[in-house]
Amino acid sequence: MLYNKWVACWGNATSITDRKEAVYAKDLTLRYPVFMPFSGNKLRLRFSNLTGTEPVSLDKIVIRAADGGKTSMKPLVIEPGREVTSEEVALDVTAGNTIEVSLYLKGYTQMNAGTLITGPLSHGKYAYGDFAEADELPLDLTRNTNWFYFLNTIDILTEEKNHALVCYGDSITAQSWPDYLAQRAWDGGFRNVSIIRRAVSGTRILRQYDCITYQAYGLKGATRFPIEMDVTGAASVIIQHGINDIIHPVGKEVNPFRPWSDMPTLEQLEKGVEEIYIDYIRRHADLAGLKVYSGTLLPIYGWRTYNEMRDEMRMAFNDWLRTSPLFDGCVDFDAAVRDKKNPERFAQGYDSGDHLHPSETAYKAMADAVPEELLR
Repeated sequence: MLYNKWVACWGNATSITDRKEAVYAKDLTLRYPVFMPFSGNKLRLRFSNLTGTEPVSLDKIVIRAADGGKTSMKPLVIEPGREVTSEEVALDVTAGNTIEVSLYLKGYTQMNAGTLITGPLSHGKYAYGDFAEADELPLDLTRNTNWFYFLNTIDILTEEKNHALVCYGDSITAQSWPDYLAQRAWDGGFRNVSIIRRAVSGTRILRQYDCITYQAYGLKGATRFPIEMDVTGAASVIIQHGINDIIHPVGKEVNPFRPWSDMPTLEQLEKGVEEIYIDYIRRHADLAGLKVYSGTLLPIYGWRTYNEMRDEMRMAFNDWLRTSPLFDGCVDFDAAVRDKKNPERFAQGYDSGDHLHPSETAYKAMADAVPEELLR
């Protein structure tokens, strides 16, 4: 088998982690299992300290294959505000198996750079102590985590036929549907596509927060997109973004960080998508040929800031996402999860309970709504 093409096989966004009382770790092992959609014989890893303010030292980087084979990378220091790509390492990987990436942080480490993601393929662990090379983490020193720190992208040297599909968005995309899409692709025999998640909960197209209360809501679209579209072998992207621009503003008298001046007009949202996303792709030769699909925004009836004005904007924006010639197509997530008689609401069983985020059943429906042409 000829392996002659680098393709991203796993990816995540990097944002500011939730600001809690403790922001440093010491003598800690992080371990992340990663499903491998492709076979290959070399790997390289990208690590991010994009939102950090201090250097981060990765004292041990160990990759363990499903057959028990291991390889170690040279220790790395990631400067604040930077991303760094590791050396290439030889490791035979078989499609359909899971590898484990372990990172050991020896000294005090600022844990500013990471993203919370969920889904059936997105589960990490951490352990107190140095267990990067251990086959198993000690049960009494280990806990589960859905925070993915520093590890940003994994590239594999694989076959020419393989390509990546990027899922770009906010908390809807940071949750389960990209994982269900990866499972659907694998189970459906679409073995030449990887699903790369670039999503940050709370993020907006046009604005970002600079207070510690909402810093974890991430960078705005104009800052995120050029960084997160660095995906080797990307053939297409689904952009499902904008609901937080609509639902966040409530006025300073209610929340000092969410003024009404943050509320966009429909035209500003549309222009933002064109200028931030579409024009960026047009300007960059390395993205030539990239297929860009819009993703419609989901129902919000019952959400705590719901009103008719916001929903009218959402529905008008969705109409534009469905029909604008800027896109190569539209993934109509809204149509996949809404109630047929009351389209402002989720269908029965599709609401997680907060009236904004879908249930796991609805996330599967979102994955099923992605056209096969994006997987082929």
